[in-house]
Order: sequence, then structure tokens, then C-alpha cells
Amino acid sequence: MTDTAQWVVWNGSLGVVDLATIGWIEPSDDGRRACLAPPYDVVGPFSLDALETDGRIAFGACLVMSRQRWQQDQVGLRIAAQKARRALLRRTEGSDHSEFREALALPPDGALTPSEIKAAFRQKAKTAHPDAGGSDALYQSITVARDALLALFGDTTR
Repeated sequence: MTDTAQWVVWNGSLGVVDLATIGWIEPSDDGRRACLAPPYDVVGPFSLDALETDGRIAFGACLVMSRQRWQQDQVGLRIAAQKARRALLRRTEGSDHSEFREALALPPDGALTPSEIKAAFRQKAKTAHPDAGGSDALYQSITVARDALLALFGDTTR
């Protein structure tokens, strides 16, 4: 395959799927090492030979895979990721939600509208996302906060 082929990038913890190309390839003692092209250039270096052979590699919270492998695995991956996100959300039930409000820099009490929650999430995501200098853990925490608050305040169209 060439470095212009598109690969599927799946982040199950966030439920995000996208396409990316290989940014650079260099030979190493154990085969070819590669890194994805921007904006996913933080994914790498990884074994390009392993990716081409197996059709899928794990890198941090992401999976990088061929389109064919994505077609085979996507249903199972989506179901597993949805179960994990629901389990995480269930662990937050019964809390006073103050930590979620704080995570999104929302007022400590009072009713919230879905648009207020979503706007606060978008603002925080600008710096929390790993591609913007944040981390997967930070981005996941604001995603959980958004989902919990939207569930609490009645929005089911995330």
C-alpha cells in the first residue's frame, strides 16, 4: 500500500471514526515505522508492516485499520464502545453532578438548557482534545460531563 491510502481511525472511548493517511514512513531494524498525517500526527510511530499485515493496530485509545477491516469489525467495535460509555455514565448516576458542571465551567446550580451544555462542551473541547494539546482522559471527562448533564436535563439527541 502507499502512503496515500486512507486508513480508518477509531477512538471507541469517544465514539469517533475518521479517515487519515500516512504522514511519514521510515525504515527501521524491525521493518517500516510510520506516523499518521495531520491532524492525527500524534498517532505514531507504529509498525506499518504490522498494520498492512493485520489490517489493524492499536495506538493509545485509537485503532488504526484498513477500510476492509473496519467493515468487518465496526459493528462489534461500536457495540463494545457504546457499552463502555454507558457503564461509565451509569457510574455517575446518583452524584450531585457538581463535578460535571465544574468540568464544563457551568454554574454550580440551577437549570441548564441543552444548548448551554453543548456550547460549554464545545468551548472546553477546543483545549481538551488531544489534537489541541489536551489528553484523551481530559477529553473523555468532558464528554462524560456533557452526556451526564444532557441526560439530566432531558436532551437525548447528542
